[in-house]
Amino acid sequence: MVIRLISIFLCFGCATLLAQQTKVNQNRLERRIFELAKFGLQENGETERVAFSDADIAAQQWVAQNLRDLGLDVHIDFAGNIVGRRKGKDSTKKPISFGSHIDRVPHGGNYDGCLGSMAALEVLTVLNENKITTQHPLEIIIFSNEEGGVMGSRAIAGHLKKSALGVVNSTGYTMGEGIMRLGGDTTRIAEVARNKGDIAAFVELHIEQGGILEKEHKDIGIVEGIVGLKWWDVEFTGFPNHAGTTPMNSRQDALLAAAKFIVAVNEITNSFEGAQVGTVGRITAQPGAPNVIPGKVVTSLEIRDLSSEVIKKVYQAIEAKGKEIAKASKVEIAFKPLDTTADPAIMDTEIQNLIKTTAEKLGLSTKKMPSGAGHDAQDMALIAPSAMIFVPSKGGISHSPLEFTSAADMANGATVLLHTILALDKKL
Repeated sequence: MVIRLISIFLCFGCATLLAQQTKVNQNRLERRIFELAKFGLQENGETERVAFSDADIAAQQWVAQNLRDLGLDVHIDFAGNIVGRRKGKDSTKKPISFGSHIDRVPHGGNYDGCLGSMAALEVLTVLNENKITTQHPLEIIIFSNEEGGVMGSRAIAGHLKKSALGVVNSTGYTMGEGIMRLGGDTTRIAEVARNKGDIAAFVELHIEQGGILEKEHKDIGIVEGIVGLKWWDVEFTGFPNHAGTTPMNSRQDALLAAAKFIVAVNEITNSFEGAQVGTVGRITAQPGAPNVIPGKVVTSLEIRDLSSEVIKKVYQAIEAKGKEIAKASKVEIAFKPLDTTADPAIMDTEIQNLIKTTAEKLGLSTKKMPSGAGHDAQDMALIAPSAMIFVPSKGGISHSPLEFTSAADMANGATVLLHTILALDKKL
């Protein structure tokens, strides 16, 4: 009996040591990144794979088959998400979920979303190779149309509005049409929604998409929260008139007022303490002729921060200044809020601590930081304890063909993801 207990203890110790020493295969992970990049590959060497495109559908099928080859039960849910499930020892436990997306922005890079997705495949491969079976079931989710409105994760969180189904993306398909192309069903999207408690935890590995980790020589970013964002269209209405015969002091120039407003957005956003950002990224002027004073101008306004209260305060200050500029310019101004909004999402502190401990045990440096970009984890946080792991982006470049993360950095992130999942499996 004593010998048997010692044997069991030694076996448990060996398994624990094995788990602690297990790392992902760096070369295999990078190879998968390059294999995924072939879907939508163009003659100029860039990859175009916008959601709902033929390339997106082909890539989806390839990922799904890879998951099946790893022994998972795989299906496409009614929102077009790829969902793969690996059995755990205890079928009564809720799944630990992880994953990301494979769709890309036009003229995007090979790593945004793709790293988290290919790292999920690598984690599963390593678990299979080492014959490690978790107590919890593991669920891999490759979310649909992240870049065009975090469609798949919003559906799972129960927040995908019917009005969103009519939104057209750059392929020319609406979200509704895209869901059907991916193998989903727009008449049954409500069935995709999960309740709080249905998922034990969610973790997403992602490139930083900024330059902080690289500049500070940190290996791993631990995301404290994902910023909320609010969008407005700001309309300036003046009077279109002849550019040659209308004196400068008699003009109601909507574009001149808009230009002053754009400068004010930058100055006001910078006047607040904190890391909030304010951006005007789009502007249209009518009638748009060189010899006509612009009578109407529409600009965008976007404000992001981890605090909804800060977003509100920055907006109120910008709104007040905008009205002041409009009055002085003898034009009308109107702020029109848009549906494209997201509330801030604070990541789970216990999982953050697990990520930090895991990274430090692996000899990796860490930094707690916010995410200035939106991610699927933002919606998943509404229904499950969620966390994000960042790895450095070369030069802080993203949404560009020049986007790059080294194989070593990708492997570091994937290994932290692997061991965070194993730690969650023991803790939860």
